[in-house]
Amino acid sequence: MLIEDGGKFRGAEAVFRTLNRAPGRGLWLKAYRKLPPFAWSAEFFYGQVASHRVFYSRLTDIFWGPALTPGTHRLSRWVFLRLTALAYFAAFASFWSQSAGLVGQNGILPFAGFLDAVHQRFGAEAYRLIPTVLWLSPTDSALNLVCGAGTALSALLLFDIAPGPILLALWALYLSIVDIGGAFMSFQWDMLLIETGFLAIFFAPWRFLPRGRDGEPPVVALWLLRLLLFRLMFESGCVKLLSGDSTWRDLTALCYHYETQPLPTVLGWWANLLPRPVQYFSAGAMFSIELGAPWLIFLPRRARMLGGLAIVLLMTLIALTGNYCFFNLLTVALCATLFDDGFWGRLMPGRLSRENQAAPEKPRRPWRKAIPWLAASPLLAAGLLQVAGLFAGQLSVPGWVGAGFEAVESLRLVNSYGLFAVMTRPRYEISIEGSDDGRDWREYSFRYKPGDLARRPGWIAPFQPRLDWQMWFAALGSYNDGSNRWFLNLLSRIMEGKPEVLALLDKNPFPDAPPTFLRAGLYEYKFTDWAERRATGNWWKREYKRPYCPVLRRRN
Repeated sequence: MLIEDGGKFRGAEAVFRTLNRAPGRGLWLKAYRKLPPFAWSAEFFYGQVASHRVFYSRLTDIFWGPALTPGTHRLSRWVFLRLTALAYFAAFASFWSQSAGLVGQNGILPFAGFLDAVHQRFGAEAYRLIPTVLWLSPTDSALNLVCGAGTALSALLLFDIAPGPILLALWALYLSIVDIGGAFMSFQWDMLLIETGFLAIFFAPWRFLPRGRDGEPPVVALWLLRLLLFRLMFESGCVKLLSGDSTWRDLTALCYHYETQPLPTVLGWWANLLPRPVQYFSAGAMFSIELGAPWLIFLPRRARMLGGLAIVLLMTLIALTGNYCFFNLLTVALCATLFDDGFWGRLMPGRLSRENQAAPEKPRRPWRKAIPWLAASPLLAAGLLQVAGLFAGQLSVPGWVGAGFEAVESLRLVNSYGLFAVMTRPRYEISIEGSDDGRDWREYSFRYKPGDLARRPGWIAPFQPRLDWQMWFAALGSYNDGSNRWFLNLLSRIMEGKPEVLALLDKNPFPDAPPTFLRAGLYEYKFTDWAERRATGNWWKREYKRPYCPVLRRRN
């Protein structure tokens, strides 16, 4: 019972009148007064809880734990921003070391020519379609400046320098290189970094110098990051089942995955030897996490943390058996938002925990409160429609809604996710060989993808060798597929002896002058087994299948 000046109040109404005294909680009482169905439902559920207090008390203890006060997320933000800074640093530094050979003036897909072609076709509309700062100066020097600035700003973010402004700059810079990177910057983790980085702008504190005791992060930004994690994991599970691939439906996919994934690790070789029942169980456990754990995000704190731990476990196992660049790191960063400060406080050093937890909450100006909400509305709508599209196909929306989605799409703010929707079974690798006379052929070797049969698979993540990755995709199709037309450019640059492109390779068998002829063949690669490994010392075995493209001849 609640006694106020207006009288005595019982049940749900008393609860809502009590909440009305807390800042920002008056919406419940307004809904109770103006929406009769809500009032009836509230009183019904209040009666159910009141009649079974012991049961619901135990249930509350299970899901919430002994602390019933709302959790804070300052330490969660601190962890999230550090992991995001590491992901940005890995992404910028990795691409910077390869940019000249991939998209530079003498690279495989020169970005200056791409921008020029887009501008000639679309005119001023090109600036909206390809929002990159490199329009200002489409040169290798400007590209180096963008990559170097991104790398430096990522390091500053790691040390808590100007997190809000730096995250805004990092997002704009990374979007700029993704837009000109073509096939080499089209991976799902690139899109995930852009989307995560944009939401982080609203989640981070806006100040310049490091200091403890920042205020609580905006709750809407927190939930947008959690919803992104939900979409990432749930879509990843759904696309595997919706693709119709039989290996996912009968749980045999992992019998092929470790051997056929783009860049396995040595633990992937070992995992490939596990008995089939273990592979079936592992696939079932993976589906349980991808399809089940995301729903725990919407439950109370203990269930939410359980979902986070399950996703982190899955990311750890994936990182141990395969090289997926900064994808696992970025997903773990999103998982950090599922844990409150009570969890992180037990893991962090005392001083760091006290500095971030003991902050007095400062009132925000109304305009600063409104900014995350203004960003949330279109992103939330686009995200929900994107998930619905998985099951309903192409959805019909009003014209003005479609125009808004086009703006979101050009900035890559809402993306679809789902790796390995269809499991690759045979593993094909492209071998590039050169010759001066058309009879004696010597093979070019790559730094990281399978080639040398005796080279042990290793760990290179979060670094991403983007040419090696694209060679894996190219082997799945033909050299003249629309998505693989860069491959002939690669062969052309090798025959021209471009040092920027040759630097992407491990070994150049023609150090003095480029070869007269080039050819590419397709091999099927398989892991060796225990006996073959002991007998030969090789990690791989291969069998020639067919030519991949016609023999090319260099003309002066």
